[in-house]
Amino acid sequence: MDASAVVTPPYVAGPFHLHPFRALRLDPVRIGDPASARLYARPYRNVEARLATWRARGDVTEDDHEALYVHEYTDSGLTVAGVVGALDISRRTPIAAESVVLPHEGVHPEQVRELADRMARMALNPAPILLVQDFPPAARQCVARIREQPPDHEFSDRGGQHHRIWALRDVRAIAELNHSWSRTPALVADGHHRYAAYLRLQAAGPGGPTDRGLAMIVDQHTAPLHLGAIHRTLRDTSFARLRTTAHTLACRWRDAPHGEAVAALHPGTVVVTDATSWASIQLPLPPGAAAVQFLHESFIPTLSDTPPAVRYHHTVDEALKHLRPGRDTAVLLPAPTLADVWNSVVSERLLPEKATSFQPKPHPGVFIRHLRV
Repeated sequence: MDASAVVTPPYVAGPFHLHPFRALRLDPVRIGDPASARLYARPYRNVEARLATWRARGDVTEDDHEALYVHEYTDSGLTVAGVVGALDISRRTPIAAESVVLPHEGVHPEQVRELADRMARMALNPAPILLVQDFPPAARQCVARIREQPPDHEFSDRGGQHHRIWALRDVRAIAELNHSWSRTPALVADGHHRYAAYLRLQAAGPGGPTDRGLAMIVDQHTAPLHLGAIHRTLRDTSFARLRTTAHTLACRWRDAPHGEAVAALHPGTVVVTDATSWASIQLPLPPGAAAVQFLHESFIPTLSDTPPAVRYHHTVDEALKHLRPGRDTAVLLPAPTLADVWNSVVSERLLPEKATSFQPKPHPGVFIRHLRV
């Protein structure tokens, strides 16, 4: 990624505060169904009519009263739990250490502009961004008490996720949550461009509904998102060229059979293959750095005067499937640790594009927020 092509979203000043909102929700048979994406397809100005049609058919409903929502969902045996609300983004600070919402990746301004325009035309926040935090004890206890009660909604969606939802309207409980995490920063796990689009809309119309943006904050201590790797394929880059570059940068290169090479994958070691040969590369990482940073900041720029095109893959199988034998090389990366991500954030260094994969994400359509004037 060309670092000059991305920017850091503005920092949001505290306190961290989630406001109640009236949730729109798709029918469970539509949640997790790729066809539901047409709700957000162009032309955006027709979304209101589309929503009215879906309401008339019972395919989308809206809660009668505002609430915060405790949302628990299970996907492939992993259970994630957190709180959904309208995040206050109305205040700014120029200092990262004072921010209560911390992005760890840069954003492309044109993509941000497009998303902001889309949300403005739809008058919707179509899905929550995902934030992670180790909840303070009071917030953790409050959510635990709520999850012990029968849920207000429980269903399995078309994509196979099972959801349990509790609507929280007790004023004292909401105040307890917001007081508990008011000064505890949260990390943006997923939705950096949507988050930046929220901020763009807020700056264009302060004092209205865009002072807030739909967000889910997940307790990484109790029911966390899984942090995985995103692998790369380097287009038109030979295995031999990677070996030469590794020696140039004083990396430790080790040829090995497939299974042995993959077994060597480690926070400081990547694995490379051209579908015929395999090797592990031990990287000379500076303290606090992640393998993905070294790859993009040192290794790829040293490969050639013109860096290769990079493709991104969430699984090893996917990376190997898209590998063109004799033309490309795959780089299999270790998953960064949450400590790696926080180290990057507190040092105000952006991680490269697609450095992290927080999974599983909730399927779109469980929570939608209407932007009312």
